[in-house]
Amino acid sequence: MLAAAARHPLVPLRIFLGVTFVYAGLDKLTDSAFLKAAGDGSIGDLMRGVRDSSAVPALVDLALKAPVGFAVLLAVGELLVGLGTLAGLFARWAAAGGALISLSLWLTISWQTTPYYYGNDLVYLMAWLPLVLAGAPYLSLDAWRHSRRSRRTA
Repeated sequence: MLAAAARHPLVPLRIFLGVTFVYAGLDKLTDSAFLKAAGDGSIGDLMRGVRDSSAVPALVDLALKAPVGFAVLLAVGELLVGLGTLAGLFARWAAAGGALISLSLWLTISWQTTPYYYGNDLVYLMAWLPLVLAGAPYLSLDAWRHSRRSRRTA
C-alpha cells in the first residue's frame, strides 16, 4: 500500500487544484455581480481597486479595457485548467495554464498582501509547479493515451 502511495504523490494535489479551479471558474461564471464592469462585487471595481498597488499596473489596465470579457476569459480558463487537471488530460499544459493564472493574480490582486505568505495566489503558483514538471503520469488520460500508444507501437 505504501509503495502504491509513493508512486502517486501528485494525485491528491491534482484533485485539490482541479476541484478548486473548477469551482472558481463556475463561481465566477454564475456570479452576475462579478461579470459586470462596475458595481459591488464586479470585476471592474476589483481591478480598479488593485490597480495602483499591483506589481504590474499595465496588466490591470489591459483587463480594464474589457473587464467583462476578461472576467469570462478568466473563468473559462480556470474551468478548463481544472477539468484538464482532474482528468489528467494535457496535464502539463493545464498546469502551466493554472500557474499562469495564479502568477497573474498574484502580481495584480494579491501583490499588496503583507506579509506575502498571507496571499494565496503565490501558494497556488508554487503548487502548480510540480504538475508542470511531472505532468500526470498516473491515473490520468495522459497515462492512458501513452500506454495505448506504447501498445500500438510494440
